[in-house]
Amino acid sequence: MDIEIRDRFIELWTRYFEGAELPLAFYYTRDTGGVEPVKAPATAHQCIIGVLNRARKGTTLVFEKDSCGCSGAKRYLGFTQAFEMPDFEYFLSCGIEGKVEGERYKKSPELVREMVQTSPVFEAPAPFLVFKRWDTLTETDEPQVVLFYGQPDILSGLFTLAGFDEEDRNAVISPFAAGCGAIVQYPCLETQRERPRAVLGMFDVSARPFVPRDTLSFAIPMNKFQRMIDNIEQSFLITPSWGKIKKRIKKSGKFDEGYVTL
Repeated sequence: MDIEIRDRFIELWTRYFEGAELPLAFYYTRDTGGVEPVKAPATAHQCIIGVLNRARKGTTLVFEKDSCGCSGAKRYLGFTQAFEMPDFEYFLSCGIEGKVEGERYKKSPELVREMVQTSPVFEAPAPFLVFKRWDTLTETDEPQVVLFYGQPDILSGLFTLAGFDEEDRNAVISPFAAGCGAIVQYPCLETQRERPRAVLGMFDVSARPFVPRDTLSFAIPMNKFQRMIDNIEQSFLITPSWGKIKKRIKKSGKFDEGYVTL
């Protein structure tokens, strides 16, 4: 990681988004840097979104396949390609009476099967996944994706900046996905595109208790994020229009209120 880029972004973020929390950055690696991987509970379910709130407070987190206390997370983090949950198509839809409680996120098991057949495949490029808050990045870190948590005013700035140098109106996508799919799987797939897109997420009803009620996620491939940093001082962020929004961001509440942490 180029420390000058790290520090330059912090300075610009503080200037134009004063009061907003710094993003996380993550990358896959074969070296944990001496950090012990997160341990999944032996029996209970554990959502990675709740665990990540520790990283938002500055703790470096390392995940491996066995860290995932949820079968979905193993797939969306790329540690397996299979849907390991039995009767997944019923779990995501109507359920099976007396056997599987359905989440009812899709109308029918048949619709889930069709969706699974066309789902993108993502394979973790290394055995460990490291999450660090932006200000804790060092020269040895090589972030692949930058992950923001934000309220609507913050998201409006990130959304508009993401499209500042793009002809495509869809510079930001929001695919149907689990919370961890929106912050890891889809952004990592975007890094492979010639013109990567940002991913707006955290619409997963099951994951929402682990973030504040007015918060969504905004994940940006690093190869796009570097362009966004370079564009800041010639964009709408220097205008009086943004100045009005900036004042509201400064007055907004603390990020660590109203969510469940693990």
